[in-house]
Amino acid sequence: MKINKKNILFLLFAGIAVILAIWGPERLAGYKDKYILNQPHTQVVETAGEGYRYALSRRERLYILAESLNSQILPESEHNALTRNEITDVDYELSGTYAFVINHKGPTGKEITEEEIFDRCNQEIGRFIELGILPDTVKEAEPQLYDAVLYSAIDILEPRNNVAVWKLGLSNSRKNVKKENRLIDAYIDADDGKIYEFYVRTSLKWEEIDTDEIIQKWAEYMGLPKPEPYETENPLTEATPYFKKYLFGTEGKDKTIVTIGFYDGINELFLKISK
Repeated sequence: MKINKKNILFLLFAGIAVILAIWGPERLAGYKDKYILNQPHTQVVETAGEGYRYALSRRERLYILAESLNSQILPESEHNALTRNEITDVDYELSGTYAFVINHKGPTGKEITEEEIFDRCNQEIGRFIELGILPDTVKEAEPQLYDAVLYSAIDILEPRNNVAVWKLGLSNSRKNVKKENRLIDAYIDADDGKIYEFYVRTSLKWEEIDTDEIIQKWAEYMGLPKPEPYETENPLTEATPYFKKYLFGTEGKDKTIVTIGFYDGINELFLKISK
């Protein structure tokens, strides 16, 4: 019987295929195990949850913080607090869909720490002086005279949208500290140190304060678009007759009113993003 070469090649290839099907997977698994076992390997993974926050635009951060501050009752300044009892570190009653709460966990490692916040605050005060937002008579914030508390401003319906801020306030326990030319209160971004809101005693009078120039410089400093003047229908929105309001954001929901004002008698200049 004559054997066809094609048949021989076919049988040979078929035999090799059968051998590989039986022996191949086990052998390949052995090689893979040999590569993996007893060898260090690294892999970058996303850790969900812990301290996670979306990268928000500056206008979104401004809006979330403003709405969160508006959801609680806070002393706007020592001038307004004169009619109240002394306010201590308490959890404020919250309302609406935004919350401003103490961050008891502390910085996650990405935010400015309590040890760093005063140096950063003083850098920003110096920047404000360079820009003409504050006069050069304003003193640096000395750590021993201030309380620093880390807060989180949270969109309750979308908790991943949140802003961490440090609140610096002249300590109530320091009764004999002269407040002239000192920072009284400030809200500072815990990520980059930008000052959103401040109350400061100065030697200025209201007639010497150009609010349009201050808001323009502050907007540039914050990386915000040019604001528009905002005329309120209620003249009693502030506890002082010396103020001017501005509107940031004219599209969508992220509209924020920023107020520059002045408490006469104590010469306290303020810029605030809350109502």
